[in-house]
Amino acid sequence: MDALLAALADPARRRLVTLLAERPRPVGVLAQLAEARQPQTTKHLQTLERAGLVTSQRTGRRRIYALRSAPLRDLAAALDRLADTADRAGGPRETYDRYGLSLDTERLAAEEPGWADGRSFTFHRSLTGSPELVWRHLSEPSLLTRWWTPDDLRVSELVFEARPGGRIVLGYRDAEDIDGSDLEAGHGEGVIDEARPGERLAYRLSPRLPDGSPAFTAHVGIDLRPTDTGTELDVDFRVTDSTVDSADFIAGIEIGFGQSLDKLADALGTSRSTTEAVHTEDKGVQP
Repeated sequence: MDALLAALADPARRRLVTLLAERPRPVGVLAQLAEARQPQTTKHLQTLERAGLVTSQRTGRRRIYALRSAPLRDLAAALDRLADTADRAGGPRETYDRYGLSLDTERLAAEEPGWADGRSFTFHRSLTGSPELVWRHLSEPSLLTRWWTPDDLRVSELVFEARPGGRIVLGYRDAEDIDGSDLEAGHGEGVIDEARPGERLAYRLSPRLPDGSPAFTAHVGIDLRPTDTGTELDVDFRVTDSTVDSADFIAGIEIGFGQSLDKLADALGTSRSTTEAVHTEDKGVQP
């Protein structure tokens, strides 16, 4: 396929392929129709023949070239498969497009500091795991690193001290950025407000802007409730201290945090999940 794509990369060769799709033609006629010199046309045809796109035969003093359709059909099928992969329902491209729409909306809304204060999101997951097991996944760094990022990212730095007043440092990179050569995808710092094992975890976390300043403050409360089949997990996510430059972060909360919880649910098992975004007008919410 590489040779085929390389052969078709040249506009002059694509013109010859178009002409040969109509009917087999001799070199001289192809040169005239393509408005090119015959030696140059011959070289292009030889390249196409080496790539398997055309075949030729000598008839008297002329060499006639004809297009081979099979390689084009194979290429078209391969490209169709690529397109189907990119467009599959629920795939990364769909998430990318959803984030793009949210990004445009939030950037338009971010006109002054505090623009997103009072914004809240709620998440629910029904997990097949005891509250004690779920708590371990919420509080132990070795387990947190397995799920506490959106899709396609990995935790690259984590400090999580699961006690009131404990520090939080969270850094993440692209999942395929193994050697850390790409830019950091995100970084946040915060503090634990409440930690009741198996019952409730509450913390504040501030994603950092490129200059190191906080984009906004996320107030996250996670409640655990035991059931006959496992644990009901409810999350309340509230925004305060939003800056104008926080729009890109705010736009990704519903998608990104939801994906993180889906990873947690996959690790423990889940029967259902819901997410709700609520925008309130309370500008007086305090940390």
